Amino acid sequence: MKINVNSVKFKVDTKLDSFIRDKVEKLSTHYDNIISSDVILKLDSANTVDNKIVEIKIAIKGNDLFTKKQSNTFEEALDNATDALKKQLIKHKEKIKKL
Repeated sequence: MKINVNSVKFKVDTKLDSFIRDKVEKLSTHYDNIISSDVILKLDSANTVDNKIVEIKIAIKGNDLFTKKQSNTFEEALDNATDALKKQLIKHKEKIKKL
């Protein structure tokens, strides 16, 4: 699976980049036909505690799955986003089995 990590107006350090790639790579254990994934990291301009935003778009055959989560750390937002995508992948896999 091809994983693209993009950040808006800041540079991602190698530790966070490897954490992101590990978490997204684990999604392929739930659905093995993932073509690629795009991860976008943003900082919300509001001065709130939970100003870290993670968006993940996964390309699978015939469909795209997307989630956007916001939290006080990128790691926590990434955990929430991958959990949401895991549920979407399982639901999509079950839907395909019924066809």
